[in-house]
Amino acid sequence: MKAQLENLVRQMYQLGIGFEEAVEEFQRVFILVVLREEKGNQSRAAHKLGMHRNTLRRTVRELQIDVEPIREAARRRPPHAEGLSSLKQRAI
Repeated sequence: MKAQLENLVRQMYQLGIGFEEAVEEFQRVFILVVLREEKGNQSRAAHKLGMHRNTLRRTVRELQIDVEPIREAARRRPPHAEGLSSLKQRAI
């Protein structure tokens, strides 16, 4: 993993991406990954990230991360009929 990170940093450097921009992008991606894993729950995500919930919310706002699509995706469930058909197939 260390070699992959070094290659990524090298690519970003060669593209002219500055330190501050790189740090912001890393934070954005890291936070998005954890938020997706926690289905948009900012309290659980903050705990996993080792920060206070308010700090996470402020960082999300500063990085202009839209958490609503993550929450929407977490709310979606397969239609009720699909769930029943898979249960019927398992029973057979």
